[in-house]
Amino acid sequence: MKIAIQGEPGSFSHEAAAKLEPSAAILPLALSAEVFAALDDKRVDAAVIPIENSLAGSVLEHYDLLLRYDVKIERETLLRIRHNLIAMPGATIGEIERVFSHPVALAQCKKFLAAHPRMEALAFYDTAGSVKQLIELGDRQAAAIASEAAARYYRAQILEANIEDNPENFTRFFLVRRTAESVANPEANKVSLAFTLENRPGSLVTALNALSEIGTNLTKIESRPVHGKPWEYIFYVDCQIRSFEEGSGAADALRSHCGMVKELGRYREARG
Repeated sequence: MKIAIQGEPGSFSHEAAAKLEPSAAILPLALSAEVFAALDDKRVDAAVIPIENSLAGSVLEHYDLLLRYDVKIERETLLRIRHNLIAMPGATIGEIERVFSHPVALAQCKKFLAAHPRMEALAFYDTAGSVKQLIELGDRQAAAIASEAAARYYRAQILEANIEDNPENFTRFFLVRRTAESVANPEANKVSLAFTLENRPGSLVTALNALSEIGTNLTKIESRPVHGKPWEYIFYVDCQIRSFEEGSGAADALRSHCGMVKELGRYREARG
């Protein structure tokens, strides 16, 4: 299987893809839109995308892309996020003046950075990409915040491990395939749905009550603006289901009350 990810080799998305499909070939791409385009035009068989972090929240762009493309969520996994201060081989922590990483990673290591005021935090497009950059430049005064896998991949040195503020740091990832090629999992116990509502009082409550009446357990709800229609929204929900067939029932329950309903996928819920 060939899988597209957003980010460089050694990134957390790379780790998640390897966890889901250990023998897969990985296609790293710079932008999430490029990942979905590669899946859509059949350059890859699947994509692995982060959808939610336990501390930073949802990756909102990915909800928009899941709706835009004819794809289905086939599996999910949870990855424990461990941040490390990574530098050139032989560098010492006292030499570091600049620290590069993705803005979310920097925000999750505020206590470490505050304890080292000499280090200037600088945003970069990718955690693993920041390691790649410092190795290419050979800059002993620069460091990156990234995964242990990134340090191994680029043959860099971990100066300090597990520098994140909160150890309860997990990211949920989806494995996504083209709808025509997705494989139904009869053991699915979770469904993701997107729907729109009329702009009238009580419409959201009515839709959620319809899910409740068939015994579906709502575990997450997210809203996104409808492009080109100010103050109108698309709602995304995750629901626990007791059988594969109940996923169809949840979608049908919403169709009675919603202008648009799209099932994004039925899959087995990941456990930490």
